[in-house]
Amino acid sequence: MRELSRFPPPLAGRGSRLDPVERDAPKAALKCASCIDSVRALMPDTATPAVTFAAIEAAAERLRGRIERTPTLHSRTLSEMTGAEVWVKFENLQFTAAFKERGALNKLMQMSAPEKKRGVIAASAGNHAQALAYHAQRLGVPTTIVMPSATPFVKVEQTRHWGADVVLHGDTFDDAYAHAFALCEQRNLVFVHPFNDIEIMIGQGTAALEILADAPDIDTLVVPIGGGGLIAGMAIAAKHLKPDIRIIGVEAAMYPSFSARRRGTNAKAGGQTIAEGIAVKQVGDLTFAAANHLIEDIVLIEEAEFERAVALYATIEKTVAEGAGAAALAALLTAPEKFRDRKCALVLSGGNIDTRILASVLERSLVREGRISVLRFIGDDRPGILATVAHIIGNAGGNILQVSHHRMNLQAPIKGVEFDVEIETRDAAHTAEIVTALTEAGYTARRL
Repeated sequence: MRELSRFPPPLAGRGSRLDPVERDAPKAALKCASCIDSVRALMPDTATPAVTFAAIEAAAERLRGRIERTPTLHSRTLSEMTGAEVWVKFENLQFTAAFKERGALNKLMQMSAPEKKRGVIAASAGNHAQALAYHAQRLGVPTTIVMPSATPFVKVEQTRHWGADVVLHGDTFDDAYAHAFALCEQRNLVFVHPFNDIEIMIGQGTAALEILADAPDIDTLVVPIGGGGLIAGMAIAAKHLKPDIRIIGVEAAMYPSFSARRRGTNAKAGGQTIAEGIAVKQVGDLTFAAANHLIEDIVLIEEAEFERAVALYATIEKTVAEGAGAAALAALLTAPEKFRDRKCALVLSGGNIDTRILASVLERSLVREGRISVLRFIGDDRPGILATVAHIIGNAGGNILQVSHHRMNLQAPIKGVEFDVEIETRDAAHTAEIVTALTEAGYTARRL
């Protein structure tokens, strides 16, 4: 468990959602000679896999005691809901609340003394920035993080808190990424890619070792896919230990970059998604080569299922998941037939979600469940009507949250008024009972 003394001082929104950052650098940005050398060193002959089980085992020993050994726990309720036997790997319990620490720390620890002295640089406004800055500070490695100019102030301060030199540049992430490569050359730094890096993949793979140690009977591993670093490392480790284990990837429907590449097509990626952490327009070449042949299937997730999964983690597991972190659970909700009667481990990859977004997700889940509803009806514009309606709703066990009325709505008669009453109930059936009670009293109501 984490010690309270290890938490940073209260920063507004420490748990806030971290923006999408894991995209490949534009090819035009690959002009930095030292960066090109670093990348070339990470690209061995494809006939000889560089991410090996032995390397992942060595990384696990290297990271021991330096990151959280997060638990993998069985969820009886999620199992009953989905028809699968469900275990959850709680990577949101890492100190910076995401799995990214594994790869970032492994990369840092594998660097030579001269490289550490030079310092590292990355382009990120997300979990990669937090993980790299935090562990680099602990190892005494100077860190530069390039973020888009519009990055929220709180995220800039969170990264600076860990001692990173934050550079704000450009309107888009691609602008920031290109500038990071330019600074890499100017300052003679070591570029740390968020996923398309051998040591990053090796570090992420250590999560699979822990899962299979805690839940050795699982037969299906469900992993979010953004740039592909997590699923690449975990698939290699898991397939070595259990060759027949099924590896299922999960992508946001708005960003199907990995699945599109499998089909040999260009992904039409873009749009606002709650799963920012896997909103990646282009997967890495290294990650794709390492993972593609090990993945049995990929499930694409729409926004509503991301929201539902975030809400279920909060209400059932009493834990906080960001949109990308809830992707694996969302896959079971989206395609239950793929997982029914199987023993599934879900990677809850991170818990960095903006508190306002989380509040909105939870409220919207109440609406979907019928526990919060807006009832609309037309009544006479006379004193006492609201008291009468409130009495009917109260007697039926409903709780009124707010009321609004619209006299200028032309659908209402000249001496009438349209009412919208927001109520809280036990469930959709209870809401239907209240609608019936209002209708029987002469107020024909409908749920909006």
